[in-house]
Amino acid sequence: MTNSIEDLGLADVILVMGSNTTEAHPIIGIEMKKAARRGTRLVVVDPRRIRLVDHAHDWLRIQPGTNVALINAMMRVIIEEGLADEDFIAERTEGFEEMREHVLATDIEWASETTGIPAEEIREVARAYATAERAAIVYCMGVTQHTSGTGQVRAVANLAMLTGQIGRPGTGVNPLRGQNNVQGACDLACLPNCLPGYQSVIDQGTLDRACDYWETDIKLSDTPGLTLVEMMDAACRGELKAMYVMGENPVIADPDQAHVRKALDSLEFLVVQDIFLSETAAYADVVLPAASFLEKEGTFTNTDRRVQRVRKVVDAPGQALSDLEILTRVAEALGQSWDYDGPGDVMTEMGALTPQYGGITFARLENEGSLQWPCPDEDHPGTPILHTDGFTRGKGAFAPIEYVPPTDPTDDALPFVMTTGRNLWNFHTNTMTGRTDGLSDLSPSGYVEVGPEDAERMDIREGDMLEISSRRDTVRAPARISSDIKPGVIFMPFHFADAAANLLTTGEHLDPLSKIPGLKATAVGVKKAR
Repeated sequence: MTNSIEDLGLADVILVMGSNTTEAHPIIGIEMKKAARRGTRLVVVDPRRIRLVDHAHDWLRIQPGTNVALINAMMRVIIEEGLADEDFIAERTEGFEEMREHVLATDIEWASETTGIPAEEIREVARAYATAERAAIVYCMGVTQHTSGTGQVRAVANLAMLTGQIGRPGTGVNPLRGQNNVQGACDLACLPNCLPGYQSVIDQGTLDRACDYWETDIKLSDTPGLTLVEMMDAACRGELKAMYVMGENPVIADPDQAHVRKALDSLEFLVVQDIFLSETAAYADVVLPAASFLEKEGTFTNTDRRVQRVRKVVDAPGQALSDLEILTRVAEALGQSWDYDGPGDVMTEMGALTPQYGGITFARLENEGSLQWPCPDEDHPGTPILHTDGFTRGKGAFAPIEYVPPTDPTDDALPFVMTTGRNLWNFHTNTMTGRTDGLSDLSPSGYVEVGPEDAERMDIREGDMLEISSRRDTVRAPARISSDIKPGVIFMPFHFADAAANLLTTGEHLDPLSKIPGLKATAVGVKKAR
């Protein structure tokens, strides 16, 4: 996030795209509802009537996968009506003319037909966003989890720069991360092409600095690794022999579940480190029992770059150990001697190797509660808002973004678009919430949401068992008839092993840059089960 969560309360307009905020990020959803009650104009762009729509001024009922068409059309309206921030564009950006020429070729009526949003609604929301003193964009995986996800994010950035809605309180481009420490994991190099702090793995100077700090003569590899989907492909080809999975459940979370299971079966050795015996752990040769967040010390970095302490409340059960203890013991078994006197030492190392974390220490977190990176030294107060005076690269780069249709197209046999997501009662792959009394009673098993028009046409009633088929597999799930769903679209939560939505999704086609699969727009057929 370029801004802080509390900044949402300062916005005059909040544009929410591809985020079921009240269910996937309920605390942030509360802040949005508070803002709406105080007069903030909330604009929700989503194919479903999610709960946040009840608090919104505008609901743009978009066809899944067409965000770029909408954004380009909004930018055409803004440019043609003279609503662009010319001073910001001239002083803070480059590449505007090429992007302008591209956007002005976007036909508003074509965009309306493509997105399913009336042309006048597109115009009205474009004007509201551009003319607001402070407007914020909030997006989530409904924007990124497409084979055109990188382009969609670039389009969002174009819109913010076009209107100067960045670098000030109540503005910004604000992605919501999927879990509580995803931001921190990425910051500290759980990415195949980065060292900590998003420093390129191919930069020899960065590699040398790490080796100097560790006082080692070992030469670190300067070859980028594989993304998760690429790992599964390599395992199926026999090129990847072993895998170490920490706190992740790819059997449920990843696309094309049958392909994932085949990949795990193909490995010569699989280690899973987790707090429960997940569906993925069932494939493991070795399971290392880990401690939960309440059973260990450390830090989490949340979605607005805020680093906070995690403190041990209870002892871990049985043989479970903290991640640091497990990794240290594995390193010792490999002949290494890691001399960490607890997670505070790791934080010190993080600061030495990660420029954004240079001034963040356990002592400061104890005294100040939290710090937002970048915080380069111990005299720095942290950074609640990014890009106030300039961008990391210098000037912000506009980019002409073409609309690319979803790569899993509908046809006569597969006429529905299936989109996936979360609900309030189940978290991610249900490894924890599925074992929690009360939550598991509220939402115990999988289902498929079908709109009333489609249900009537196909004689589907509430609770009927349906077969949902894609180009990969077939899943059975009971029907929920929901007026929240537009015709031609169905929704399945991906939490449940008994109705696994990711049996249907595909990892065959990936975003060319981020390598993310198209999880949010899968062509499927629907029929009543016999």
